[in-house]
Amino acid sequence: MKLILNGESRDAPELATVAELAAWLDLPAFGSAVELNGEIIRRADQAATHLKEGDRLEVVRLVGGG
Repeated sequence: MKLILNGESRDAPELATVAELAAWLDLPAFGSAVELNGEIIRRADQAATHLKEGDRLEVVRLVGGG
C-alpha cells in the first residue's frame, strides 16, 4: 500500500486502520499524534478509522527535554 507519510511516499504493508499504522510505526501510547488527510485522529477512533491507497498522514512524536 502506498501512503504519503510526513510528506514522503512510503510503501507500507496492507494496513487496514490507523491503529495498525501506529503499531507498525511503533508509536508510543502517549506522546504521539496522527493526522489523516488533514484531520487529527483521536486515539479512541484509530481502530475504527480505515486507511486507503494514497492517504496523506502526518505523524508526530512529542519529545521532552530541557
